[in-house]
Amino acid sequence: MKRLLLGGLLLLNAFTSQAQKHVYEDLLVLYVDENYEKCLGKAENYTMSDATKKDPLPYLYMSMCLYEMSKIEKYSEDYPKASRDCLKYAEKFRKKDKQNEYFAQYEDYWADLNTMAMEQGENYYEDGAFSKAKQLFDSMTGYNPENPGAWMMLALAQYRSNLVREGDENMKQFSKTLLAAGDISDLPKDNQKLLKNALMRYSEYLDTKGMKDSARSTLDIGKDRFMEEPDFKTFYESMH
Repeated sequence: MKRLLLGGLLLLNAFTSQAQKHVYEDLLVLYVDENYEKCLGKAENYTMSDATKKDPLPYLYMSMCLYEMSKIEKYSEDYPKASRDCLKYAEKFRKKDKQNEYFAQYEDYWADLNTMAMEQGENYYEDGAFSKAKQLFDSMTGYNPENPGAWMMLALAQYRSNLVREGDENMKQFSKTLLAAGDISDLPKDNQKLLKNALMRYSEYLDTKGMKDSARSTLDIGKDRFMEEPDFKTFYESMH
C-alpha cells in the first residue's frame, strides 16, 4: 500500500512541482521506507525553517510518522506521547492547509487516525474520564471538522463535565456539519461509525435527563442509515 502511495504521489508531484517550491519527496521516501524517526526529524526541521514553516505537508508527515511510531514497541520509551502528538500535528496540518488542497489526498490516513482517536475517546468516555475524552474529540474536530459525530461526542463530553455553554455551542456546530454533509451515507465509513455511536450515546444521555422525546428524535437522525445494524436497531427499539 505504501509503495502504491509513493508511486501515486510522485506522479502527482511531477505535475505539481512547477507550481510548488517544496514537494517533500525526501519525506515521502523515508515514510514509505518506514524510516519514521528520520522522517519525523526532517519534517520537524522543515517546520522550523522560515522558508517552509508555513507549508502544511511537513506537519502531516510528522503526524503520520508519530501515528506509526505509536504502534511500534521500540519507540514507546522515547516517544511515550506519540498517539497524542500525532493528533496535535494533524491539527497543525489542517490549520496550514488553508485551501484544503491536501486533505482529500490522504483519506486512508484520516480513516486510520479517526479510528484510533475514536476508539480512545470512546474508551475514555465509557470509563468516565470525560476530560480526556473531550481532548480527543476536540482534536478530531480540529483536523477533521467535517466529521459530525466528533462534534456530538465533544459536546457530550462537555455536558458530562458540566460545561453546558460549550456543549450547546458544539451541538450547534454538529447540526451545521451534519447539514453540510448531506446524506449520511456519503460520509466516510469511519465518520459514519462515530456518528452512529454518538447518536446512541447522546440519546442515552438525554434519556437519563428525562428528555425522552429528544432522545428518540436524536435516534431518528440515523434511522434510515443505521437501522439495519443490530446494535443501533436494538437500541432504537428499546427507546421507542
